Amino acid sequence: MVGTSLLIIFTGYVFLCVFIYFFQHIFFFRPERLTHTFQYKYPFPFEELDFDMEDGGRINAIYFKVPNARGVVYYLKGNSKSIKGWGKFAKDFVSNGYDFFMMDYRGFGKSRGKRSQQKVFNDAQYIYKWLSQFYPEDKIVLYGRSWGSGVAARIASWNKPGLLILDSPYFSFQYNINRYLFFLPLRWILRYDIRTDQYLKTTGCPIHIIHGTKDRLISFSQSEKLKSLYPDKVTLHAIEGARHNNLPDFAEFFETLYQVLYVKPKAQ
Repeated sequence: MVGTSLLIIFTGYVFLCVFIYFFQHIFFFRPERLTHTFQYKYPFPFEELDFDMEDGGRINAIYFKVPNARGVVYYLKGNSKSIKGWGKFAKDFVSNGYDFFMMDYRGFGKSRGKRSQQKVFNDAQYIYKWLSQFYPEDKIVLYGRSWGSGVAARIASWNKPGLLILDSPYFSFQYNINRYLFFLPLRWILRYDIRTDQYLKTTGCPIHIIHGTKDRLISFSQSEKLKSLYPDKVTLHAIEGARHNNLPDFAEFFETLYQVLYVKPKAQ
């Protein structure tokens, strides 16, 4: 009887590992798909752009421009919904004199194609190079929010942007998932690792981290760990009492954001 119980437990464990391996996109991503005829509406003038990738994928994006821009904010969004809703954050940057660019990852919004970690990186890098045709690199601000923080860190490590801002970042994607699925062999079944901790090592621009101290989805301690790894490179801004999805409810968040955008210290 004990042997039968152990067999059932082992079979269930193996099934869970297999299920997570093949269906992890269900858990890690909550995309909102839009038809190609959907019309975006925002209070600021913008362009809608499509980028056809060499492998057949297509990236859809929105691009806000202001007169005499101080630079451009390249915003890498989180793992849910689409730029339909995320585009509202453009106001925080265009109102401060920055152009603003945001894309949807493959499978989100109007973007199409099979998604993988490397393809997300490649798409984001392609867009960065496209932007660098119109802006000197020191005028490009990479902004990564939540899941997009690791993508922004990867792109910053490959290039020389003027500034990297990480909003509620994880130490590494695997590190954060391990907090919930510590009983699984994540090293072997996780298709995304996204080593923010390693990418920052080769990032030459100033790095600012903004994180709520009461964040339960991505713990504040992960930003503290990133700061401790690179104390001379990273500036950590703690938003006291803020959780993962309510940073804009705190005046301190906007005060910090505006200060970082207007006062960019020299890279270490």
